[in-house]
Amino acid sequence: MQSTTVAVGGKGSNPKNVLYVGGLEENINEAILHSAFIAFGDIKDVNIPLDNTTGKHRGFGFVEYEDKSDAAAAIDNMHNAELYSRVLRVNYAQPMKIKGGDKGWSHQPVWADADDWYERQLAEEDLDKLDEADRKKAQEALSEKYNPKDPMQKAELALAT
Repeated sequence: MQSTTVAVGGKGSNPKNVLYVGGLEENINEAILHSAFIAFGDIKDVNIPLDNTTGKHRGFGFVEYEDKSDAAAAIDNMHNAELYSRVLRVNYAQPMKIKGGDKGWSHQPVWADADDWYERQLAEEDLDKLDEADRKKAQEALSEKYNPKDPMQKAELALAT
């Protein structure tokens, strides 16, 4: 088994106490996950998100420790460890982000997207006009080919086909 050393402080370290635990077997519940990680320190919370459609968990969970050093010890010891015949992936959890960029939609006014929307609408109208013009040209070319104005051209088309 490969060991992972985790630095608690310093450049690039994540000061969070919340761990992501991936690769969970479907029979694992919060109590089992709690008992697997309690050996490394006091646990504040254990959460296994459920799938809304099936009601079962999605194969990952989160463990929140009281202390940063306990979280580091859990990563060091439980990453690539086996639980219920499945290899666990244990890392610091990424912070929850609100959709809509760095600050999220909650920090943007309702009309923030209006200018972009208007520009996209104008561009779509221009493309529609170009498509319509190309379609008309092609239709005129076909109608001229099959309905020529010159009577001799009509005869030549009849002989060619």
